[in-house]
Amino acid sequence: MFALTDQVAIVTGGAKGIGRGIARVLVQAGARVVITDIDEAEGRQAAGELGVEFEALDVSSRDSCRHAVQAIQERLGPVGVLCSNAGIFPQAPLDTMTEDDWDTMIAVNLRGAFFMTQAVLPGMREQGYGRIVLTSSITGPVTGYPGWAHYGASKAGQLGFMRSAALECARDGITINAVMPGNVLTEGLKAQGEDYLREMAESIPTRALCEPQDIAFAVCFLASPEARYITGQTLIVDGGQILPESFEALK
Repeated sequence: MFALTDQVAIVTGGAKGIGRGIARVLVQAGARVVITDIDEAEGRQAAGELGVEFEALDVSSRDSCRHAVQAIQERLGPVGVLCSNAGIFPQAPLDTMTEDDWDTMIAVNLRGAFFMTQAVLPGMREQGYGRIVLTSSITGPVTGYPGWAHYGASKAGQLGFMRSAALECARDGITINAVMPGNVLTEGLKAQGEDYLREMAESIPTRALCEPQDIAFAVCFLASPEARYITGQTLIVDGGQILPESFEALK
């Protein structure tokens, strides 16, 4: 069950972190994976290590998305799975946040999901099958964090986009869903230091930080043929992080 044998799968932002974890699990499920990233050096290195293909891509550009999908389809055939994972998360307090800070965040995280979805839809409609999985976040749709108002807006916006897009695609055999990670042990999080990681783990009921593969397994399920009757939905993967009313509940 949940096999993706010979499915052509695109993972945006696949050079590292969650995206790389997703690519690894999709390969294990039998998919023909193409990771895309704006960082060509890291992207090609990751592709080589995982034994998958690489395509350079700037998700904030509609032309770049269309050209990348076209190139992938010409080489490998119709795209059956899109994991729209590319995202950025620079902090910026409200009082100093610039228009460029806001626009860049929205362009990559939200507009990128729209451009990539739009790029793969014609091929998915033609074959009457498709699985689109967005990487959203608990930050924005459920929780908030100082300095991430623009990030939260982009991630909440992804879910609003997803629900209406899912309705438009439902009769074409295409599902669109989202995973909502909590704190994932990626390169960016590790850079915060051991004290930060220990404190963060203590705020999670499982007392452990999420690994990229934990998100990837959820993505793999939503990308599978067996998930055909699930669309427009979200799956929180956070070790129970958002459950406690207060720290008292974790004692």
